[in-house]
Amino acid sequence: MIELVMTIAIASILMSIAIPSFNSTLTRSRLTNYANDLVGALNLARSEAIRRGIQVTVSHNGALTHWESGWKVFVDINGDQTYNPPDNLCTTSAIGAPTEDCLLRVYPSLASGYTLTTGNSSYNKAAAYFPNGLSYVTVGDTFRLCNGTDMTTSRSIVIDGVGRAHISPPGSTVSCP
Repeated sequence: MIELVMTIAIASILMSIAIPSFNSTLTRSRLTNYANDLVGALNLARSEAIRRGIQVTVSHNGALTHWESGWKVFVDINGDQTYNPPDNLCTTSAIGAPTEDCLLRVYPSLASGYTLTTGNSSYNKAAAYFPNGLSYVTVGDTFRLCNGTDMTTSRSIVIDGVGRAHISPPGSTVSCP
């Protein structure tokens, strides 16, 4: 009986050490995945704008500036940075040019407690790319990806003046909400 109690005590001590470490690993992994998803969406929009020869937009799924509610990539036929659901499924003209907005990909919302905000108002509504691959915003901007107010694991997704996106090292975010 004493051996069983000692085994349980040792297992409890090991678990109390391992669980916080596992939680921080899980948080870092989620932040990395979310940052990679956003950069992937921006790269997809840029390459599709070049390939299709028309503006492609990445827009958040929420109201105002709530990027943590997920985002979508779509062909923006009228350039208004708003997805207007088509009557048909991505119809094109006889020469293959889109005739209405066409949804390319949808990304799910972030887990509870995670936030994704922009550094200034450049990308509050959307990030769009012209057929030449340039961003509609000529100055760079930064998205801040945070888990609560923890600055040590935060990520910054930086978009330069021509629209290229990259992820800055963990903890490089100026502030978290």
